Amino acid sequence: MGHQAGFVNILGNPNVGKSTMMNALVGEKLSIITSKAQTTRHRILGIVNDENYQIIYSDLPGILEPSYKLQEKMMGFIELALKDADIFVYMVEVGETKYHEKIVKKIIKSGVQTIVIINKIDLTTQEEVEKQMDYWSKVFPESQVIPISALLNFNIQKLKDLIVEHLPESPAYYPKDEISDKTVRFFISEIIREKILLYYKKEIPYSVEVEVDSYKEEDKLIRISTNIYVTRESQKMIIIGKNGSAIKRVGTEARKDIEKFVGKQVFLEQTVKVKKDWRDDEYQLKKFGYQT
Repeated sequence: MGHQAGFVNILGNPNVGKSTMMNALVGEKLSIITSKAQTTRHRILGIVNDENYQIIYSDLPGILEPSYKLQEKMMGFIELALKDADIFVYMVEVGETKYHEKIVKKIIKSGVQTIVIINKIDLTTQEEVEKQMDYWSKVFPESQVIPISALLNFNIQKLKDLIVEHLPESPAYYPKDEISDKTVRFFISEIIREKILLYYKKEIPYSVEVEVDSYKEEDKLIRISTNIYVTRESQKMIIIGKNGSAIKRVGTEARKDIEKFVGKQVFLEQTVKVKKDWRDDEYQLKKFGYQT
């Protein structure tokens, strides 16, 4: 066989470990990771290159029933991924039995090679893993079921080998030195949003969007100006915190990760703004990159 290349689209319910698995498969932290559902909002490509193949992984939002336009846009990424996959990786976690019937039927009907992954097996017994494998083999009767622990990197190489085995013959879709289709600005905004997801409770993280307003690279320093958008004035006060303590913490922790990512010292400026109902505003969503 000649050179192989293809799109491997990762689907599943929220918070099952899709981002952790993709980062492990790619070998880079491209998708942010928190314990909160809906951490992933975009379709993020992670590209793995070899002399003989190119794998384009798609980390996707968790499958849900939309409550507002932002979530509709998130599900739009999933609908697109259902159409352009060369391989599906459908991920569940140990103990999970519920699934979105419409999505699963589309996957099966497509005839596309599908691998079912049972994640977080480090949290249960071998007997339970075997029961889960039997259950999901019946849901996806033509698919191989593999137990993994994305966190502990267990069976990740086995999964990657299986993916390579099923890749179609094709030239590379992207230059061989690329690892994602996203810009540096995108990853910076995601790093900041990750810290907000980690450090704030309740509805605050879900009401926040981060935008890089300017990115200026100097000889020894990169100056980055960002806007953090919330939907209400009260949320703005929470994000800022008493005497600016909360936003300072976000900035300090985000700057450390950004400096690792860009390989240079960073000066990070953060401004918090109120943009009422941005999650239901078509124009704002497009501006923030939520378009398929």
